[in-house]
Amino acid sequence: MTDSQSRSSAPSEYFEDIDAGDRREFGSRTITRAEILEFAQRYDPQPIHTDEEAAAETMMGGLVASGWHTAAVCMRLLVEHTNDRAFAGARGIDELRWIRPVRPGDRLTVETEVLETYPAENRPELGYVDERLTGYDQDGEAVISWISLAMVYRREPTVGDDTGDENDGQNESESENESAQTE
Repeated sequence: MTDSQSRSSAPSEYFEDIDAGDRREFGSRTITRAEILEFAQRYDPQPIHTDEEAAAETMMGGLVASGWHTAAVCMRLLVEHTNDRAFAGARGIDELRWIRPVRPGDRLTVETEVLETYPAENRPELGYVDERLTGYDQDGEAVISWISLAMVYRREPTVGDDTGDENDGQNESESENESAQTE
């Protein structure tokens, strides 16, 4: 899939279509020795990722993919299979965990579970979707996980939601303090 293919159609999934508990499973990609070495030589040149003999002498017992390589592969699988979502960007990720090493020949798949959805304060055109991504190897063992903090467009921006507009961007306690000072 090319970038133009992934962006050519209008999104079919908006914030209103996403619920806590929604799950998706998708993608698979086999990690090769050559990919492990190439990625590590460019971005994470530690011996456990670049030198098979040295890696064999470590607690890993052999060559393993960089955790960043594993994360990048899982991110690619996620993007390739969620291009129907009206994705606006991300606020970051939480709880990144490298659970098990990924070795040459491992086949990765990805599962997501929506943990929480809520309106974006002061941004009526957006909603927040917190979603756990877990990457699995061919044996069904989790190898990586993180919580993505996504921003997703609403189908129709809502008016009258609790977006904080009535406080001109102030949080509730600031507004209460000002009220108490004027009484």
